[in-house]
Amino acid sequence: MTDRTAQESFLDDFARLSSFGATAGGGVERLAGSPEHAQLREWLAGRFVAHGFTAHFDAIGNLFGLAELVPGAPFVLFGSHTDSQPLAGRFDGAYGVLTALHAASRVVADHRRAGSAPTYNIAIVDWFNEEGARFKPSMMGSGVFTGKLTLADALATRDPAGTSVASALRSTAMHGDFTSPPLAAYGEIHIEQGRSMDAAGVTIGAVDATWSAYKYEVVVHGEQGHTGSARMSDRRDALLGAAHLVTAVHDLIEHFEVDELHTSVGEFTVAPNSPVTIAREVRLLADLRAETTGLLDEAFAHLESRIAEIEQCTRTRIEIVSRSVWRSGPFLQGGIRLIERSAAAHGFSQGRVKTLAGHDATNMKDMIPTLLAFIPSVDGISHNEREFSTDADMLAGLSVFEDVVRELSTNGMPE
Repeated sequence: MTDRTAQESFLDDFARLSSFGATAGGGVERLAGSPEHAQLREWLAGRFVAHGFTAHFDAIGNLFGLAELVPGAPFVLFGSHTDSQPLAGRFDGAYGVLTALHAASRVVADHRRAGSAPTYNIAIVDWFNEEGARFKPSMMGSGVFTGKLTLADALATRDPAGTSVASALRSTAMHGDFTSPPLAAYGEIHIEQGRSMDAAGVTIGAVDATWSAYKYEVVVHGEQGHTGSARMSDRRDALLGAAHLVTAVHDLIEHFEVDELHTSVGEFTVAPNSPVTIAREVRLLADLRAETTGLLDEAFAHLESRIAEIEQCTRTRIEIVSRSVWRSGPFLQGGIRLIERSAAAHGFSQGRVKTLAGHDATNMKDMIPTLLAFIPSVDGISHNEREFSTDADMLAGLSVFEDVVRELSTNGMPE
């Protein structure tokens, strides 16, 4: 993109988008279905319309913008998400939605001015609850869209305060009866959320594969008691069992090569969480990621052995109540080469990268031809108010993504 006015329009829109749920530390907090999220999406739907798209919500809260230039033809779809983690960065997901809107609107406007038409119609999407910070699992909107989750189960999901997805969508007017027309391809651009591109000086990343992820919802069962009077030998402290489990999850990396396995515990709830009271229950979410499911199966076997030891030494019971799985897999070579050709044509440095984080493209690639592009994250910081990508990199990504929209709407996904 060389039009300075168009670049300024994009950056102005990004600044406005970033104001919804803005935090004192320079980030955003827009949990899915929150008032801040609803306010942003009302503004975003207005931007869809202003750029020549019609705006629609579906039953799970995905927000679509449609430009039908070829009546009856399938659509190519582009987008990401605008919900965030608590005290998160302003780029994650939101950059991809806004880039999709501006890139697609330029292609649509060019056709309307010329009186021409592409082969495929063009649509943009803001997926609901990609982050999973308020409602589990993550990537909920695209999960329902692709049939990996049932609509009924997703709508019935409740947050820690007991509010259901259905109730949150109703209270914020973020649902409707839109059903998607046939799709020919999907494209997404995102910040990398890691440091490999920033460290290597790469401006555009063509994502060639996803890592696998296993997420376990775990309950550690103990017995409530008095922290002063209960004998140490009688205690069944769920918090102690959970503490051992947290370190066990971390120590799984010792069985593998450096950076071959990533592990964490990202959610932790203690009951009754009261002074002078031994915890009766702890709920946590263990997150294991690796390039292949084989490595994750091996890691989980080690974890099962440690769980048995922890149960014995802490006199607790550890229950895995649910597991969600993202499987690894490649993106199509034609999409990868399209990203690379565009980057080269614009003179941007480029490289092939893997995505260690999950994205809606992870779901979509199992349904239709899909591509995923990255721009750098400075110092690899993400899910943090200090998350940052430069204006130059954002605009570079916009230029490449405009080429992606133009190519996919004209010829579909290259082989």
